[in-house]
Amino acid sequence: MIYLGDGVDIETHRRVLRLTRLIEDAPIPGVRNLHPAYCSMLVVFDPIELEHAELERILQSYLNRLDEVELPEPRTVEIPVRYGSENGPDLNDVAALHNITPERVVELHAAGSYIVYFLGFVPGFAYLGGLAEELATPRLQTPRKRVPHGSVAIGGNHTGIYPFETPGGWRLIGKTPLDIFDPNRPEMSILRMGDIVRFRPIP
Repeated sequence: MIYLGDGVDIETHRRVLRLTRLIEDAPIPGVRNLHPAYCSMLVVFDPIELEHAELERILQSYLNRLDEVELPEPRTVEIPVRYGSENGPDLNDVAALHNITPERVVELHAAGSYIVYFLGFVPGFAYLGGLAEELATPRLQTPRKRVPHGSVAIGGNHTGIYPFETPGGWRLIGKTPLDIFDPNRPEMSILRMGDIVRFRPIP
């Protein structure tokens, strides 16, 4: 486990992104998987092929080169969303918790510009930072057993999109008709770490 910062912020995110790019561009034999997160990265390796001390030495050399990595301009991905009613069964509750109208929740959520900090929980689930403080809402006390695929949700001070049906405890405020994750596509997830996401309300 490598820690690249102490909290959720853009500079730490860029350090995680730079390390991910370095390892992807120059793979380390014996490393099986990378799990980037808000401020850390878990590096999974085969101990038969690679000793821990050797991997630590290699990774330290990568960390010493982080400032050399130039990150490209992030892509902007627009996600159409049908807010409320059966598409967003928690929209009215979120509005009531913040003493605002459902229309104001939609307005604030759609006005945001969100960064994909990382993908996790399930394949293609993007943790999006940049939610307006007025919309930060605790997760449900009891998670749902089934959240429909495409559901757009709020959990704490983040928002996200459920890529397929799964249990979940975030507040559902809308739904997108897009297939966020498809294992049959060359690029399975339409969202990548580092992307900028904008939500567009649709009827």
